[in-house]
Amino acid sequence: MTKRRKKSKLQSFNVQSLPKHLQHINLDAAGIDIGSERHMVAVPEGRDAVSVREFGTFTADLQALADWLQQCGVTTVAMESTGVYWIPLFELLERRGFEVKLVDARHVKNVSGRKSDVLDCQWIQQLHTYGLLTAAFRPPDEVCVLRSYLRQREMLTQTASMHIQHMQKAMQQMNLLLHNVVSDITGVTGLKIIKAILAGERDPRVLARNRDERCQQTRATIAKSLVGNYREEHLFALRQAVDLYETYQTKIADCDQAIIKHVEKQPDISDDGPPPAEKPVKARERIRSGVDVRKLLFKKSGVDLFAIPGLAADTLLTLASEVGFDMKPWKTEKHFTSWLSVCPGTKISGGKMLDKKSKRNPNRAAQAFRMAATSQARSKTALGAFYRRIRSRSGGKQAVKATAHKIARIYYAMLTQGTSYVEVGQQAYEQKYKERRIDHLKTQAKSLGFQLVPCVT
Repeated sequence: MTKRRKKSKLQSFNVQSLPKHLQHINLDAAGIDIGSERHMVAVPEGRDAVSVREFGTFTADLQALADWLQQCGVTTVAMESTGVYWIPLFELLERRGFEVKLVDARHVKNVSGRKSDVLDCQWIQQLHTYGLLTAAFRPPDEVCVLRSYLRQREMLTQTASMHIQHMQKAMQQMNLLLHNVVSDITGVTGLKIIKAILAGERDPRVLARNRDERCQQTRATIAKSLVGNYREEHLFALRQAVDLYETYQTKIADCDQAIIKHVEKQPDISDDGPPPAEKPVKARERIRSGVDVRKLLFKKSGVDLFAIPGLAADTLLTLASEVGFDMKPWKTEKHFTSWLSVCPGTKISGGKMLDKKSKRNPNRAAQAFRMAATSQARSKTALGAFYRRIRSRSGGKQAVKATAHKIARIYYAMLTQGTSYVEVGQQAYEQKYKERRIDHLKTQAKSLGFQLVPCVT
């Protein structure tokens, strides 16, 4: 008897037969490992004789990189956000029509023990092919321009503060303790006295006449602090520090004008002015370069963001430059607060919460919300009462994060729903919290077979 062999049936193996999470979603994907002097690029196998190539970082090299990607039929590119080296290539590829995804380096971490630039770009390309990479938030170009202006202004402000310290050091060396009696030596009183000293005046009583009427200290106290040892080398250092401080103040004013002009170019959402504020907004909180920022931002966003406690002109301009007024990149307010890292983390194992710490994220928008939250520590608003309640229970650090989380949710809701923020005040918040606690105590007493009865005094 002849043995019959059963013919093995070869199952057709295609992309559709794979599980959904293993299907090739981006067949024309490339991965780029960004560097300061070279970029390593990986394309799908078979698109060229060599699937991994090295390119320099000069503009001609970046143009050649884009040409090679087009020759290989690549339509989408993923790259790490490494320093600022990715920015020229990202902008060039976007102009050439590629779909570019900027991804967090933590999301493309390679297998331990296998680390090289070639493996990195191949790993990024492989992950992007399977659709396993999520693009980081990249605002529109007009927001990026505003962001550059704001970050330049921040750098100038930090440098100007260094020269304030140099002024204080020079005066301390002469034992002129003006900073002990004046809260800000660059204020009206402080600068008048310092310029009078540089002009040659040494009489403490004459210098004290430059006191502004709003200054809390008396002329006698100020005169007492201005008795010192006027040495030429320290006066020279003081003069240079003042000159540099005023130079940076001029540059900051130029930045303010550029910021306002750029914001004015953005399309208007509302032609009306903001509604009357329940509490008058101080000029120093809303006027920049002679322009009312409250009216300007109302036209651009359609809502009065100044109504949110803790948010003034500088903070709102920072938020406009970091996240803009379009909240579509975040599906819900939970996604927004998670991106900001102002919500608790979720590290759970075996059904147990191991850690609630938020992930570390140097997010300027989150810093702006935290600064707004810190300003509510002593305010008589509902947010201030919330801040103090959390601080008494969990400490100041948790109170800042919780209040920043609440302000961010209000910001998101106003921009997405077009609603207005109504300040109920500290007393209304505390009364509502008291009622909520009473209801909770009644529920607990009922579960234990008791009835909660108010005391009659």
